[in-house]
Amino acid sequence: MFRTPHVLTLVAALLGGAALAPAAAQTLGTGFTDDYSVTNLGSVAGLPSNYGGLTFLDSDTILIGGSANNASGSLYTIDVVRDTEGAITGFSGTAQRYGGPGGTVGEYNDGGVTFGPGGVLFTARWPINGLGQTLPGSIDEDKIIELAPLGVASSLAAINFVPAGFGGAGQIKLVSWSGGQWYSAGLSPDGNGTYDLVGLAAVDLDLLAGGVQNVPGGPEGFVYIAAGNAGFAANSMLISEYSAGMVGAYEVDAQGNPLVATRRTFISGLTGAEGAAIDPLTGDFLFSTFGGGSRIVRVSGFIAPPPIPEPGTWALMVAGLAAVGWRARHRG
Repeated sequence: MFRTPHVLTLVAALLGGAALAPAAAQTLGTGFTDDYSVTNLGSVAGLPSNYGGLTFLDSDTILIGGSANNASGSLYTIDVVRDTEGAITGFSGTAQRYGGPGGTVGEYNDGGVTFGPGGVLFTARWPINGLGQTLPGSIDEDKIIELAPLGVASSLAAINFVPAGFGGAGQIKLVSWSGGQWYSAGLSPDGNGTYDLVGLAAVDLDLLAGGVQNVPGGPEGFVYIAAGNAGFAANSMLISEYSAGMVGAYEVDAQGNPLVATRRTFISGLTGAEGAAIDPLTGDFLFSTFGGGSRIVRVSGFIAPPPIPEPGTWALMVAGLAAVGWRARHRG
């Protein structure tokens, strides 16, 4: 069922968002206010609402979903503008369709847009419960895995890979909206440059809860945050909670799954929290909104990751970043 925009979403869309305006309506949670700051980067010129997930094509270019959740949806690229300290302050030019004018990568795009092994682009497809894979240089998905026959609850909303330095490094994690069902799997090459899911299974996120515990708040995109960042004593993740209007912080277990019992509010007062990504240059946390003015928000204060290679090569290292991982929603 498609969601109807909340009245606050409509107000935000009418008012728009000035670039670099402090995101005053959003509040950092207890334990985070002294070390982090929230900045509204505004909307992206030429990117159709509502926004889907986002990731980085390279340190200067964001890849982001437009017209999310629709058959007409597509991924777009947009260059970023940085200040003298490297922080993103805005966007340059107009969003361009990924793969060129004829590119159709990203139909039904949602909170999950991330690169995996071999530079393959993985995309969550909502509400049709599919996992898309696009080879480097392709202008459409090369493989789509239908997930309902594999037992994934309708519908997949976001995906990411567990980075090096975390238990379960290299595993792919999947989450469904709105129920918050969480899944873990491995990948097996299929001989065509793309991958099959192997060992796909639902994960109980809190064995003490009794039964299978799901992620609350209507989860969308998620990223991994390494222990040692301010306010994060253990390896953790941030999850955009679309339904709750928040971003939640969770410690992760030995396999890179969120422990629901450890949840803390990282940011509240949001409308349409959707995607999630880590800036590979600064370590800043970025998230997109589905509605809520269709914008991108930056949260600064994280430790910058080590330098990484540019375009084709760094995409191969998604599952190998030691400092933070990157990587995840919606409805209108």
